Formats: sequence, C-alpha cells, structure tokens
Amino acid sequence: MFPEFREQIADMRANDRHFSRLFEQHNALDHEIKNLEDRRTPSLHTQIEKLKKEKLLIKERLYTMLKGCTNGTAPA
Repeated sequence: MFPEFREQIADMRANDRHFSRLFEQHNALDHEIKNLEDRRTPSLHTQIEKLKKEKLLIKERLYTMLKGCTNGTAPA
C-alpha cells in the first residue's frame, strides 16, 4: 500500500500511535476479507462488501495523513 510513501509509513508507524493503529486495522481487515473471500459463500457477500468499505475509509484516512506530512504539516 502506497509504495511512494514507504519511508514515511515506517516513520509514522514508529512515531504516531494513531497512524499505527489505523495501519494495523487496515491490515487486519485485509486479512479478514481475504479469508471470507476464500470461503466463496454467497451469503457472505454483504459482509465482505461492508468490510471493504470500512477498509477503504481507513485507507483514505491513512493517505490523508501521509499527504499532510508530505506538505510539511503535522498529522491530524
């Protein structure tokens, strides 16, 4: 995720607890989605879509935080 921010991600994960927590949530959702998709059960489709939306919201927040640091501002 965001290879152009690889160094910033490592720095923010080490120094920003909120960013680190969001990053871990994103990864946990990614694993959960993959596990549910592997089951290939149609009844899980709604749950998978909900998790994907949640994951996307977190990814957008992470990106906003990364862009804020790129512009020289402190993360929110």
